[in-house]
Amino acid sequence: MYKYLAVSNEIENMIKGGRYKEGEKIPSIRSLTENFNCNKSTVISALHELERRHIVYSLPKSGYYVVTGKPNLNKGEKLIMDFASSAPDPEVFPYLDFQHCINQAIDIYKKDLFVYGTPKGLPSLVDVIHKQLANYQVFTSKRNIFITSGVQQALSILATIPFPNNKETILIEQPSYHLFIDYLQVQGIPVIGIERSSEGIDISELERIFKLESIKFFYTMPRYHNPLGTSYSQGEKKKILELAKKYDVYIVEDDYLADFEQDSKADPIFSYDNFSQVIYLKSYSKIIFPGLRVGVAVIPESLIETFSKYKSVIDIDSSMLSQAALEIYIKSGMFERHREKIKRTYFLRAKLLTSLLKKKIHDSKDNYKYNPLGNICVHTYVELDKYISSEKLINRLKKKSIIVDTADRNYLTSFPAKKSILKINVSNVTEDYIASGITEIIQEIECSPL
Repeated sequence: MYKYLAVSNEIENMIKGGRYKEGEKIPSIRSLTENFNCNKSTVISALHELERRHIVYSLPKSGYYVVTGKPNLNKGEKLIMDFASSAPDPEVFPYLDFQHCINQAIDIYKKDLFVYGTPKGLPSLVDVIHKQLANYQVFTSKRNIFITSGVQQALSILATIPFPNNKETILIEQPSYHLFIDYLQVQGIPVIGIERSSEGIDISELERIFKLESIKFFYTMPRYHNPLGTSYSQGEKKKILELAKKYDVYIVEDDYLADFEQDSKADPIFSYDNFSQVIYLKSYSKIIFPGLRVGVAVIPESLIETFSKYKSVIDIDSSMLSQAALEIYIKSGMFERHREKIKRTYFLRAKLLTSLLKKKIHDSKDNYKYNPLGNICVHTYVELDKYISSEKLINRLKKKSIIVDTADRNYLTSFPAKKSILKINVSNVTEDYIASGITEIIQEIECSPL
């Protein structure tokens, strides 16, 4: 056995034995070199091996820490498997990294963080994001970039402000993002829906709506749709943009899971535009943590003045401390390292989820189906037979400590063609429990009376 593997095994045994606890810093490389009577490169190789296996993680200029492991349950306590939540897994939040960035931000910017900023956001963060957006094939000017309090704020402003096309109705996919649906309905903003399934949307129907209705903008999630989990093909994206230009309809592209894309050729709709028709939105909630409340909106020239005015009236500026910490987090390389780690983790969960559903549903009854095309991220859905009581199904699974939910909230109350959809999300379920949870879910569906 290589020496570094022997050292990595010893450190792992110490962790398992409780010598080093979860979240705790392990001894320095120098100390480990002395303890194991080996050279520095051997210890570094051992730590890299442990980091590759997600047993430890590193922080620049700080050291190595023990990764938080599986939930520790008390005797008789049952593990709750949450397949309903779409929030990122708290176990993978970069707490220590970001704490370091917050402390640095306070040291660097001091009093500037605790006064009002500008509607566009912290200028230095705009500079950093301007460069980062190019990685997503979003090439724009700094002038067009606005930092918002999450994507939700950008959506509420866009739904409220007048557009150059002088139209009023918003078109939204069905199902879609439930909080935006709630906002539109509470505010009484004119909105209609167009059905989206695993096969996409009916392009002919989209053209009919663009032609006959007064559509202000079409809100869409081309990549890893919520809650379906599916993505449009590049051909579909180009066709949607072509129709939008033809009928003077803006597109609001919510690219909230851009960081988890596995296909390097899957460009956003924005990349095909001439910077006039598509409004691009990006969130940091799913890749870092929801409480950060920082989003990005790339606004066309025709809307910059109006958008800026409304944003300044709503909240003057998004949290300066969050913005400054995010700037340092990205510039330091921590963001990219964290992104690759989470992207890999979610990919493994998605791959396991997909293979389990395909196998179990292939061998099952016909009272439900699962047929999304292409790759998914960490969420997908099962369409139930219309005679299955989703409420009873959810309650039976809850008794087994498995939490699932329907897509009822993801539909407009007025939309006539609602489907009975059971959402399945594994962002909060580790690989160790996905198989047992999916097995229980499928068994309960199969036992549901028709």
